[in-house]
Amino acid sequence: MKVVLVTGAGGGIGKAMVEAFHEGGYYVIGSDLACNRVTCDAFLACDLAEVAVDASAGEQFAAALEQALDGRPLSALVNNAAAQILGRTPDISLDSFRRSLDINLVAPFRLSQLALRFLEPGGCVLNIGSVHATATKPGFVSYATSKATIHGLTRALAVDLGPQCRVICLAPAATATEMLVAGFKDNPAGLTQLGAVHPLNRVANPEEIARMAVSLASEAHFCTGTTIYADGGILSRLHDPE
Repeated sequence: MKVVLVTGAGGGIGKAMVEAFHEGGYYVIGSDLACNRVTCDAFLACDLAEVAVDASAGEQFAAALEQALDGRPLSALVNNAAAQILGRTPDISLDSFRRSLDINLVAPFRLSQLALRFLEPGGCVLNIGSVHATATKPGFVSYATSKATIHGLTRALAVDLGPQCRVICLAPAATATEMLVAGFKDNPAGLTQLGAVHPLNRVANPEEIARMAVSLASEAHFCTGTTIYADGGILSRLHDPE
């Protein structure tokens, strides 16, 4: 049985990935700050902010992962967890900016390093990026920067790790997670408007992003060092006044 580690397993896309990998026949190890309605085969509590700055925290996580694997190789690592810390350039603190990079870039790099001990030959590291790496909006300076760097990390890891494993980035646009939908609770028209700016006239749903993740991890055998956009066409569309 193939084994996958999904970070951020308690979030909207993360939970959908857990279910999709289960349906794909995987043994699923989930990781997040706390186990919150996550139906994983095994769960590892982990604070990525600590893993990013404390070598011993990373080693502790690796030991827990080894125990969860129980002698089985890891087929795929999905670096899904992220922090969306917002603030415009004049206002955002240096600590907040660094925290974005720690959680969204340094931690995935560290987990990728650690996962190499257990990853089967030809396995996959799947980084979850964002359309914000390419096109963003005011107030997203730390988040957009961190996602741009994870796209760059994907390319660099693919070159460094060569045939040992594939490294791919999946970059979704707005996705209808519980958190996103709740943010429009008092403005349902706003969610409709958000969907309307996409050529497909809707936002993504977590399940279709999750199915793409399973496909990339399982079947995209000649893909590495590349970013696959699940953007509903929004990056192809200009928003000039009519």
